[in-house]
Amino acid sequence: MYYSDHLVCRSICSRQFERERKRPNLGGIMLVLVFGLVIFFGIHSVRIAAGGFRDAQIATNERRWKGLYSLLSIIGFVLIVWGWSLYRPNAPEIYEPPSWGRQLASVSVLAAFVFLAAAYLLAGSIKHRLKHPMLVGIILWAIGHLLANGDLASLLVFGAFLVYAIVDLIAVIPRGDPAPAVVRPRSDLIAVGIGLVAFALFGLWLHGWLFGVSPFA
Repeated sequence: MYYSDHLVCRSICSRQFERERKRPNLGGIMLVLVFGLVIFFGIHSVRIAAGGFRDAQIATNERRWKGLYSLLSIIGFVLIVWGWSLYRPNAPEIYEPPSWGRQLASVSVLAAFVFLAAAYLLAGSIKHRLKHPMLVGIILWAIGHLLANGDLASLLVFGAFLVYAIVDLIAVIPRGDPAPAVVRPRSDLIAVGIGLVAFALFGLWLHGWLFGVSPFA
């Protein structure tokens, strides 16, 4: 009897040890995510927090500054995506998203794609009215994802993007950028078309391939 109990105990302990061995190092994974956020938003915040330093670097060697900016942005973004993908499946739930969160998230993200497209086109009514459609788009994108996800990984990522976009928008408002001299309604139609295509591609394919999560599942 004792021998049998001993074998059972060893079997249970062995399975527990194997589960502990295979359990991901959540602390290390979270550090990857946080490190990526620090790198990405650190370099993006230079214009807000140290505009003089940025201008001096551009004046000294614009190509070198743009190269460093691009390199750190890419490294930070890759770490964010990698860290979020690894951490999210085991991240603790901070709040429960509302039942209507996914529906509103789809609308917000679609609008965000349209605004992001409008930011890179010749000025139409969207760009004329919003002044900074990219930042408005990032705000809508972040809010939409926060309405659909309540885990800590998503809160860190989308919360960081939301805070950055709001701070950046507040920082650029005092500049009083002049309104475009010519407003082209055709640009709005092109922005809507690009936004719809991008929304469909990301929702049906790219989002699941890049992040392992299908938003329409």
